[in-house]
Amino acid sequence: MSHSDDDNADVWTDFTHSVNLTPKALEKWLTTDESRSVGQSAGGEAIGHRSGRHILSILEKKKSELTEADYEHMRTVLGYIKRHSAQRPSGEVADTPWRYSLMNWGHDPLKK
Repeated sequence: MSHSDDDNADVWTDFTHSVNLTPKALEKWLTTDESRSVGQSAGGEAIGHRSGRHILSILEKKKSELTEADYEHMRTVLGYIKRHSAQRPSGEVADTPWRYSLMNWGHDPLKK
């Protein structure tokens, strides 16, 4: 399904506000044991970890180079961040699988 340029512009804006890890920070995070310790595995690599690599490729592109598949992944990322953020556990979350999972999707809930 093709989306309008206006819709893609809105997705880009929402994505760049929701994904709050820099490409360098996300790349570094994805190499950690904590990053690999969470998520549902799909053929050896967790879905969120694979998503993080796709997010990294999106962040490294110029906006004019983005494909419809990139925009579809951005929509998936936005949906995941929204749903998972709503499930915030009580108490300190700094060293929790909940935070680690969100970070795999490019969002650190502790970052202001």
